[in-house]
Amino acid sequence: MNPRDSTEAEIDAFNTTCQRLGGFNPRVAPEWADGYLTALASGPRAVPLVEWLPLMCGDAFERAFADPADAEQAMRALSARCHVLADHLDPEPLLDEPERLRLQPLIAVWDEAAREHAVAQGWATAADARLFATGAVWAEGFFDATKDFVADWTKPSMAGAADEDAAIFALLLGHISALTVADGSAEMQTHVELHYPQQLPPTRDDLIDEACFAVQDLRVWWLDHAPKPATRRVQATPGRNEPCPCGSGKKYKKCHGRA
Repeated sequence: MNPRDSTEAEIDAFNTTCQRLGGFNPRVAPEWADGYLTALASGPRAVPLVEWLPLMCGDAFERAFADPADAEQAMRALSARCHVLADHLDPEPLLDEPERLRLQPLIAVWDEAAREHAVAQGWATAADARLFATGAVWAEGFFDATKDFVADWTKPSMAGAADEDAAIFALLLGHISALTVADGSAEMQTHVELHYPQQLPPTRDDLIDEACFAVQDLRVWWLDHAPKPATRRVQATPGRNEPCPCGSGKKYKKCHGRA
């Protein structure tokens, strides 16, 4: 069964909400916010909106949406995207079809035309624009969420992980982090040599797909490493003619065993 994706109307509402938030907190661009919410959806617990909204936006939400009706509409737009991402990262279908890519991130393409447009609009210098990489802003949003919820993403959450499991965790994060690296850089060359030693160099689309699979695998990783509930120790009930465990010296039936 295909995961539900955001409708065009939902994406428009999400983009509009993030753009208004960005007027008060520049980091909250739509792509960054989608990466942020993706990290929450793939993490070790379901984080309620009341908890993540102030960390994601700071005071920008109250400033951008002072009107209660306006604020409710904005929260609906953000929540709608959260629900879609939760569906993309539903563990059951991920376990049933581990080779299927379900996550569909909201990522803007940085090609030469987009870079030239950014320079022409004064958004960036030509030198900076050459470093813009498709998926980098989304990945930055992802890692900003892991920093905001560092208690979830490090110890004690990792305390029970074996060395091999911790290495897998780091590997998955590495594939997401690769999206923040500029094409053609020495760091990207190192990543390619390490992970694609006998293959053609990956395209940017390949790296994005690999990052999305890593997010899906992280969701399953957290499921496999969920904290175990404490074992409840229940003492056996003594026989009616045995001494009462309270230490009274009476038989159980004459003491705490009386109905």
